[in-house]
Amino acid sequence: MKKTTLLILIVFSAAVTYAQVYSNKMVGKKNATTIDSLKKSVYPYVLPIWGEKATKRGFNLPYSAGLGINYLWQKSDLVIDNLQVGFNNGPLHDLSEVVRFDNATSEAQGINFRPDIWLFPFLNIYGILAKSKPSTAIDAGVYVPGDDGVWTQVMELNTKANFEATSMGFGITPTIGVGGGWMALDMNFTWNDIAELEDPAFAFIFGPRFGKSFKLKKPDSNIALWVGGFRLKLNTGTSGSIDLTELFDMEGLQTKVDNGIIAVDQKYQEVDAWWNSLTPPQQALPGNKARHEAAIRALDAAGGFLNSMDEALNDEQNASVQYSLDKRPKDMWNFVLGTQYQYSKHWMLRLECGFLGSRQQVIAGLQYRFGL
Repeated sequence: MKKTTLLILIVFSAAVTYAQVYSNKMVGKKNATTIDSLKKSVYPYVLPIWGEKATKRGFNLPYSAGLGINYLWQKSDLVIDNLQVGFNNGPLHDLSEVVRFDNATSEAQGINFRPDIWLFPFLNIYGILAKSKPSTAIDAGVYVPGDDGVWTQVMELNTKANFEATSMGFGITPTIGVGGGWMALDMNFTWNDIAELEDPAFAFIFGPRFGKSFKLKKPDSNIALWVGGFRLKLNTGTSGSIDLTELFDMEGLQTKVDNGIIAVDQKYQEVDAWWNSLTPPQQALPGNKARHEAAIRALDAAGGFLNSMDEALNDEQNASVQYSLDKRPKDMWNFVLGTQYQYSKHWMLRLECGFLGSRQQVIAGLQYRFGL
């Protein structure tokens, strides 16, 4: 069950921080000389398409190709639904009613490589290749109802796992700038390969940003500041398999399982005693009938799960856990603030922080640009 959140955090390591360059429309009397020079110049590169036309209209274009390397750290709260768990390739037990998550948190750090080109003066396209080391921490409990209808915890589950992932994808960034002010709408699509998952996890990230660049004394150097958002959309269904010993802290686990089985048996007895104390007309009442069916359904699910785990613990070194679940970030959006130092049109250094909501992140990147 520790695996229930491993796939969510991976995608953050593929989130791209691109050097914040853009096609800037030069305006103002103080830039008259530069504007005149652009209009008279011959654009020397093949890309972007319509690059010469854009310069003739007074746009100062960035170099048309770039290579970037980026580091990312993130921490995010998760929501998990429709959890099913089985052991040693046996039947999956539906735990959506009986397992409650007090806390599910993902944390990841990774490196990604990003080559890009300007296809048009206002459209950048790029590729993504990332390696990451994510981890997940889950605090949960198995809950069942008694004869009074009150649900109580019969087993506590605390897990943490570390993984490795490889991510690949691509992105597009429509962007425009006028007088040093700019807007960028970054969108990227990634597929994240994790050995413990049956299929790659897909993610879509949307990052609108609005900023301003301020010239420095050195030619072609500036500092940019911006605000924006970071939105993550995931495919929700996930299934996979993991070794039991990688999923749980084995110390004391057998005792927890034994105590859980005893507690479930006691709740069975309580529910049976309550049900048998009712007269047939009372048992026929819709409220009592629904309450009894719900209690038996929950006790069967918890009992089946605990008994299957108990059997797996008899050979813990060779035991495996299979799972299926739906997952999503607790908040799809968070706020971002960023800054970039452009040493020249070739070199840029960038830092961005994300916060608010239930996700925090830090992204740092170095990029080199050149003409194609």
